[in-house]
Amino acid sequence: MKIRAIETVRIEERPNLLWVEVHTDEGITGLGETFYLSRTVEEYLHEYVAPRVIGRDPLEIDLLAADLVGYLGFRSSGAEVRGNSAFDIALWDIFGKATGQPVAQLLGGFSRRSIRTYNTCAGTEYIKDAKGQTTANYGIGAGRDYDDLNAFLTRAGELAEELLSDGITAMKIWPFDHAAEKTRGNDISAADLKAALEPFEKIRKAVGDRIDIMVEFHSMWQLLPAMRIAEALRPYATYWHEDPIRMDSLGDLRRYAAASPAPISASETLGSRWAFRDLLETGAAGIVMLDISWCGGLSEARKIASMAEAWRLPVAPHDCTGPVVLAASTHLSLNAPNALVQESVRAFYRTWYRDLVTALPEVKDGMITVPPGPGLGLALSPDLGKAYTVHRRVSSQTDI
Repeated sequence: MKIRAIETVRIEERPNLLWVEVHTDEGITGLGETFYLSRTVEEYLHEYVAPRVIGRDPLEIDLLAADLVGYLGFRSSGAEVRGNSAFDIALWDIFGKATGQPVAQLLGGFSRRSIRTYNTCAGTEYIKDAKGQTTANYGIGAGRDYDDLNAFLTRAGELAEELLSDGITAMKIWPFDHAAEKTRGNDISAADLKAALEPFEKIRKAVGDRIDIMVEFHSMWQLLPAMRIAEALRPYATYWHEDPIRMDSLGDLRRYAAASPAPISASETLGSRWAFRDLLETGAAGIVMLDISWCGGLSEARKIASMAEAWRLPVAPHDCTGPVVLAASTHLSLNAPNALVQESVRAFYRTWYRDLVTALPEVKDGMITVPPGPGLGLALSPDLGKAYTVHRRVSSQTDI
């Protein structure tokens, strides 16, 4: 079997999403996905990846991953790694279809058939546009259904009760972001701190400790205010603190970890197992959060998970991006013995995710599992062009 063509697919209505279809000469097509600045990653895939992989065996997954590591961009979650990640996910999908096995089985087998999931409390339009990770791009109030971001800011207790009635026993919120933008993360006023703590007060008053609360900081804070916030969260028994500072000076995490009552969760923003090795070597790592579409793909993610296991630490794959990454992440979570929990966004999988693909991971009673079938268990919807403005681009042997 040889790779015949690389096809990228993106839609105008969700400009951060990019899919990669890897076509083979045996008629098997694998599907991958990444997120953020889709046109930039698309160009990289056609300019750099396609000439290096067309005509090669798609089942030489580790060799192809190694050969795509370039002179620049190998350490980050930049366009190169995002493109490589999407391509790698597609190769695992091909592997599954070629063998008739789900990806979780190929990764080493099922350690469990389902895993606990938590709800990231975004709304349907969260980070919809290519404007970056800013509060202006949070889409607050833009969606009618499952507006969980607006809910945690204004009626967090009611939201917690609603999630519990839905079987969800953990929720992730980020009420400190607006305050961070006011000072570029250098300080937080007493008034802003009090306001940001209100959702935690409401949740604990409404449901007590029946729901776990993860706190997302989006790497927006400098060290000293981050430590102050961590101490202020102590009464609320938060489950983890995610990316409290930017992950460019990992040694600083030691001071944060000493001040924080909750373990650090980090980081979806890191690319490659070498970056995660440096994180683990700080001694401050807690929950190892990785994003399959930003760290190097399933190949890299499974190595990061194994490395975390050697440190006796859990992994918790990130997904607040697209349906293919959710499926791939869930396959990893069902395989990795040290997987703790799988992120999901009900505002996504109950609304627009369903329009994009033929199947989705099933969420039931607070647990998530993969769709049935070989590979990832899903494909792009054949009706994608009816609901969205679709742009496709193909590179084949004649183009390179």
